[in-house]
Amino acid sequence: MRNPFDVWAPRADALTLVVEGTEYPMTQQEGGWWHAVGAPASSSDLSYGYLVNGADTPVPDPRSRRQPDGVHGLSQTFDPLEHDWQDGSWSSPGLDGGVIYELHLGTFTPEGTLDAAIDRLGHLADLGVQYVELLPVNAFNGTHNWGYDGVLWYAVQESYGGPAAYQRFVDAAHRHGLGVIQDVVYNHLGPSGNYLGLFGPYLTEGMANTWGDSLNLDGPQSDEVREYVIGNLLMWFRDYHVDGLRLDAVHALHDERAVHILEEFGARTDQCAAELGKPLFLIAESDLNDPRLITSRERGGYGLAGQWSDDFHHAVHVNLTGETEGYYHDFNSVGALAKVLEAGFFHNGTYSSFRERHHGRPIDAEQVSPLQLVVCTQNHDQIGNRAAGDRLSATLEPAQLAQAAVLNILGPFTPMLFMGEEYGASTPWPFFTSHPEPELGRATAEGRLREFERMGWRAEDVPNPQDPGTFRSAKLDWAELEQGSHAELLSTYRDLIRLRAERPDLREADFGSIAVEFDEAGRWLLLRRGSTAVALNLGDEASSVPVAGTEADVLLSTVDGVEFLADKVTLPPHGALVVEQAR
Repeated sequence: MRNPFDVWAPRADALTLVVEGTEYPMTQQEGGWWHAVGAPASSSDLSYGYLVNGADTPVPDPRSRRQPDGVHGLSQTFDPLEHDWQDGSWSSPGLDGGVIYELHLGTFTPEGTLDAAIDRLGHLADLGVQYVELLPVNAFNGTHNWGYDGVLWYAVQESYGGPAAYQRFVDAAHRHGLGVIQDVVYNHLGPSGNYLGLFGPYLTEGMANTWGDSLNLDGPQSDEVREYVIGNLLMWFRDYHVDGLRLDAVHALHDERAVHILEEFGARTDQCAAELGKPLFLIAESDLNDPRLITSRERGGYGLAGQWSDDFHHAVHVNLTGETEGYYHDFNSVGALAKVLEAGFFHNGTYSSFRERHHGRPIDAEQVSPLQLVVCTQNHDQIGNRAAGDRLSATLEPAQLAQAAVLNILGPFTPMLFMGEEYGASTPWPFFTSHPEPELGRATAEGRLREFERMGWRAEDVPNPQDPGTFRSAKLDWAELEQGSHAELLSTYRDLIRLRAERPDLREADFGSIAVEFDEAGRWLLLRRGSTAVALNLGDEASSVPVAGTEADVLLSTVDGVEFLADKVTLPPHGALVVEQAR
């Protein structure tokens, strides 16, 4: 068993460990690992770092658990076993179709900390969600950003409260009956504070993805890099009692090995679940529309529990907003929404005009469950990557927001909400950063501005991500919960989530249980799931939907003025109706 201060550094010619100001020369061992003779026994709160190749300033540990002075400062030891866990009565249901609630810690509360978020867990429990999904919390440079610029994956961002606060948060969530999913980023590292290259070949130089150099998963000395990543993945399960992980942009993980890193992630997660005696799961964000991610390893897949399906978001967004620019173009029909509901993907081998090529692969309904697809009508990407960071609530009427809720919560997939969506939050969620380096901050702001100016946006309408006011504007206004249409929408979400939990039809894990009818001209859609029928009028005029209204028990209606006839119901514009009928 290695000493906690041992470090993998095959690129170093000389290494010195510095603990509490005292230097300990290190010697190289087998496999590129370095060891310091005489180093103190590890305990919590020891400050330390490494002098690489005779440098004057120590740099952090690649596996640092705490960075109290930021990612350029010294590391600090942390013993995860010191926490007295109180979640013994918590039993994770696994990924079984319960509602997921995505939140960003820095903007979820005014304080922007893990401890402050604990005070809002009661709201989430009352709402009826099953899992809280946290945007990345690994250590990044600066005081606030989305979290995808992390550089020390084993450390919890100090401005959120650090690792002990994270343990308190998970413990509290479990006591509220809420599971925790952590968003993790393994496809790149942030632009500031990344010292890993001094130690070893963590990145493949010259092989970049959208955000930076790709991780070295298949090149020389990549065995230890893979173990570095897998060790981090298992850390969340073992030390922090997390129930699941959301893997960011897995299509950017370059791996040409016979056993892909995602397959290894799945296998090691399942092994860990068996060791701990509880369900653990992985959800992949992927742009590929490839069901191989969630097909079992026995069937040649990677064996992950779930994956995001952006096609659902695009189809709902276009049908509610009428926006058809860019990747929305192909989804400009009620039929596109119907196809997504029945098939899981819209692009399942079809031509994508945005990509100018065919895209995706059909889902094998015998191998994959619809509950393995995590869907949403809003999330951090789809809001934050808009020029102004505007939510659906900025442009849609309350009735349309309710329709989005009905489609998401009562659809056949695993629904996810973005914080504040449940009450139609009026606060935007723009892209924000806090790069301390002036040049990096300026480049980030100017690059984003150029991107949207090419799309026709005026400079004054694109928030500067480096402006602290942009960050402050994204913080939720919790006073809205009890105000007018906000309170009405919140009540609708609670009713929908309750319906989903109570009605077995709405948790059916079989594509064969889904039946959809629609009319393009009338702009109506009817989703049948067993004895539950969900009718929507997506148009601006009243529309008749073939539901036997006089024989149905109304479970929920989002609008007044529904007319019930023997063989149909007439829905007002932007209305949604949920009824129970004989099978």
